[in-house]
Amino acid sequence: MKYIESMNEGMHIRDVYLCKTKNIALTRNGKEYANVTLQDKTGQIDAKIWEPNSPGISDFEPMDFVLIDGNVTSFNGARQLNINRLQIAQEGQYIPADYFPVSEKDLSAMQAELLRLIESVKNPSLSALLHSFFDQKDFMKRFCTHSAAKSIHHGFIGGLLEHTLSVSTLCSQIASHYPYLNRDLLVTGAILHDIGKTKELSSFPANDYTDAGQLLGHIMIGAQMVSGQIEKIEGFPPVLGNELLHLILSHHGELEYGSPKKPALMEALVLSFVDNMDAKVETMYETIRSKEPANADGWIGYNKLLDTNLRKTVGK
Repeated sequence: MKYIESMNEGMHIRDVYLCKTKNIALTRNGKEYANVTLQDKTGQIDAKIWEPNSPGISDFEPMDFVLIDGNVTSFNGARQLNINRLQIAQEGQYIPADYFPVSEKDLSAMQAELLRLIESVKNPSLSALLHSFFDQKDFMKRFCTHSAAKSIHHGFIGGLLEHTLSVSTLCSQIASHYPYLNRDLLVTGAILHDIGKTKELSSFPANDYTDAGQLLGHIMIGAQMVSGQIEKIEGFPPVLGNELLHLILSHHGELEYGSPKKPALMEALVLSFVDNMDAKVETMYETIRSKEPANADGWIGYNKLLDTNLRKTVGK
């Protein structure tokens, strides 16, 4: 199989891919064409069908596995696939596991590390809260295989686990540097800050927003999930519960970024900074990894999300 990450301009491609999105658009001359996003486990590529009504193009829908025949080109510095022929792939022509992006890191090792972090929380109420979620086998499995986003960062199987572990580990290290921080509160907030994404986003292959995700968002969903579990733990201190919920509600840092509250606690401030840093570093990493440098100096081009031109590090 020719994986998307290995496609280069000039290649002829005949293989099966997952159609993630499809929409019909018009050229400047009013001619219909199809915008398609194709996916395999190594990434996604924008594709065009310039003759969508031709005999060589079969009817297909998003989430179909499609056998395509086309050529890799370049548009505005990004790879693009021009599809000449397309038909629905039949069972036996593909292995489903080849089409869903997966974390580069070992899921079992990350899960074990997450459990070690949970065990490091000594406050009995916070420890009981964490165990009330992660001792459930079904929840643990869903959490460890879920994505952290639809597409922007950590949008792959294991992405939620990888992002959560990264943020939690960094928060634990920062708590060692600033001893006046409440480490148990900060680490617990880090582990639970994106827990709502288990309900905001559907599982693969769709990995798309649910009704609850569209209407409420992961911050509100997460606060509800945590609040519901706190109510089941006898003697959970109300002030500690409110502080933890504040970390979840404020972890995007700013009202315009979707947080209902701005950080009012030192631990909430640290969590918002670390969450933002990890998301942006991963966004830059994924962008650089998925594109070939535009020139020998390593420049990738402008990234709208980061609002800057990106360059791959070329020196050490």
